Amino acid sequence: MLPKRIALPVFASDPLSSVAYSPDEIFLTLALAGVTAYTFSWKIAIVVGFVMLAVVLSYRQNVQAYQSGGGDFEVASTNLGAKPALTVASALLVDYVLTVAVSISSAAQYLATTVDVARGHEVLIAGAAVLFLAAMNLRGVRESGTAFAIPTYIFIFSMLGMVCWGLGQHFIGGGLGRAESADLQVIAEPEFADGFAGVAAAFLLLRAFASGCATLTGVEAIANGVPAFRKPKGKNAATTLALLGAIAITLAMSIVALANIIHAQVVEDPEHQLRGPNGEVLVDYHQAPLVGQIAHVVFDNFPPGFFLITLSTGMILLLAANTAFNGFPVLASILAKDGYAPRAFAARGDRLAYSNGIVILAGFSILLIVAFDAEVTRLIQLYIVGVFVAFTIGQAGMVRHWTRLLKNERDPVVRAKMQTSRTINAFGLSVTGIVLVVVLITKFTHGAWISIVAMAIAFLLMTGIRRHYDNVAIELAADERDRVLPTRVHAMVLVSKLHKPTLRALAFAQASRPNALEAVTVSTSDSDTAELLKQWDERNLPMPLKVLHSPYRELIRPVVEYASAIRDANPRGVVAVYIPEYVVGRWWEQFLHNQTALRLKGRLLFTPGVMVISVPYQLASGKERAEEMREEYWLAPGLRRGSDGRR
Repeated sequence: MLPKRIALPVFASDPLSSVAYSPDEIFLTLALAGVTAYTFSWKIAIVVGFVMLAVVLSYRQNVQAYQSGGGDFEVASTNLGAKPALTVASALLVDYVLTVAVSISSAAQYLATTVDVARGHEVLIAGAAVLFLAAMNLRGVRESGTAFAIPTYIFIFSMLGMVCWGLGQHFIGGGLGRAESADLQVIAEPEFADGFAGVAAAFLLLRAFASGCATLTGVEAIANGVPAFRKPKGKNAATTLALLGAIAITLAMSIVALANIIHAQVVEDPEHQLRGPNGEVLVDYHQAPLVGQIAHVVFDNFPPGFFLITLSTGMILLLAANTAFNGFPVLASILAKDGYAPRAFAARGDRLAYSNGIVILAGFSILLIVAFDAEVTRLIQLYIVGVFVAFTIGQAGMVRHWTRLLKNERDPVVRAKMQTSRTINAFGLSVTGIVLVVVLITKFTHGAWISIVAMAIAFLLMTGIRRHYDNVAIELAADERDRVLPTRVHAMVLVSKLHKPTLRALAFAQASRPNALEAVTVSTSDSDTAELLKQWDERNLPMPLKVLHSPYRELIRPVVEYASAIRDANPRGVVAVYIPEYVVGRWWEQFLHNQTALRLKGRLLFTPGVMVISVPYQLASGKERAEEMREEYWLAPGLRRGSDGRR
């Protein structure tokens, strides 16, 4: 169980990482109206801080009421029903994918700011980072409290140090310098050529506010991690959430303030929106993030400070992405256990990790990184929708939760506490609902529609999967008719050559004692068939060998038609088809063996009244691989080997 000093960095990496890019989004949006619009940045930051405060206060009620770690999904499913819960789940799944894409893309940008060689290769670097994180999680590497605490505390204290030192220089030490971008000219969009006013200005301010709300991403992480806290879990989680909110608000507002002090400028499209001091076109200009520009000015005479800021920021972004690699597979496994996702997502791999979820998350994240060229500004337009959908539904569920409890509570002290909590959650619902509407209106055409479509697809897929599993369960329900024995079992062993796998299959078929047993071969070559018949007679095998002639050298159709004919002759009986198969150990050997058997099984499985039995024969490489897998199993994490080699 984690104490608060360890729980804070463990769960803070995701929400604190948003400080690295959310202030940039305010400035990037305002830049569309020119430099004069930057004067609204600090006002927008205050409103974002207010929203953060409302969300933190609301989630303090969540973590004390629901301590099992289900977060908004549990709140919605318990109080609002399956459909709202699935809406939250679809939002969270999309959010996890975007967390990886945005965090890794932002880390790649910070690396490009520090290392010149990395510039222009952000997509490649981000893709490689995702693959690295996926590989580490597939290997079963698990973060410890210390592993999270050290880099997170380095980020917190280095950022706070930069803020304090920078503000101290400005107010006490004679002033800060100017950012390198301060003297550049920002070209405003045509609709703002006559000034920053009117409906266009109001819409742009709302859009900048919606972009700045990226600061709130990851706040729900503590609600999902309550079981990891020391007792009293709810109280400790609420305290940690308050500390997280205070740090995030302080850092975000301080970065906006310092960016204004040093006159830093960032735009969405530097090539077309920026010009040099004399109006010249900028060639090969690299735009550094706000934190990078601030660090460069604050630590102008102390380069190690600049590198510490960029390095710690990159580390916190990687940790935030890794948090999603833990959250997405676990949520997918919960959905799979409830029948809303393929059951493969509930299965752990050799290293006890939810391998399928990790692979899916990595694949979709890389797809987004490549599609959006690892540009955080373009990805962030997709990011906010899912976050506030989960926030809003979760708070609605909490209001319903307190209303239900108040109906049966008679203690006036307890009722007063519940009413206070309901008021706080209702306030949070109002705030997050308003922000969600603003986000949908201002960002829909800028990419938010992609998230909405993705969430809708996820929702429909989950409901369709659950419907399928329910229908299968009804269809598979046993009754007395299923105990009736078949009137006759006709066994047939498929033979291509008379070798060890064939003899083993024949022996196994004999041991099952069917009513009728025969070997079946498909003749595609007269000479090969003649040789097989000769060997069959020489060995004096006790069952007949049936030869199916195939003038067009087909192997599968004659067998399927023959098995179907036997079944049609005795509808209450079954046909058991035994197929000898090689078991190989090397991946490339799979392409050299068993392809015909695989296709044949695929056809026979769809033939009514036909059972397919694979009779394996391990080749040398297959035996070696079996031994290796046995060793891996007994030495897997969580398993112990005894003196006899058994558990």
